[in-house]
Amino acid sequence: MAERVDEAALPVNAPWRVVGLTIAGAPFFLGEPENNGWDTPATLGSRTVRVEVFVDDPDGFIDRAVAAGADGSIDQIRDHQAPWGTHRQGGFIDPFGHLWLAGDKSPLGTHDQR
Repeated sequence: MAERVDEAALPVNAPWRVVGLTIAGAPFFLGEPENNGWDTPATLGSRTVRVEVFVDDPDGFIDRAVAAGADGSIDQIRDHQAPWGTHRQGGFIDPFGHLWLAGDKSPLGTHDQR
């Protein structure tokens, strides 16, 4: 699951917030929309992003997300037939309304966990 590593040092009344996270050692940032030209899925009434991650244990990844507050009812984990072989994948909606898919095999090849 994602681990929080840092939050940008901003004044309490700053117009936006950013958090730094890692998944399997890969850093990334998430930011909140705050009148800066983009908005949340709830406000727009539609999904605005799909995040796909590839991990050794997608069942566990999704279970941990649901335990942390995600909605796991959207895309139950199951085996899919894909051009690169049988691929186990499922999904969830995070508390902000973003769709996440977690699978065990990437069409891009293996990932290097440093």
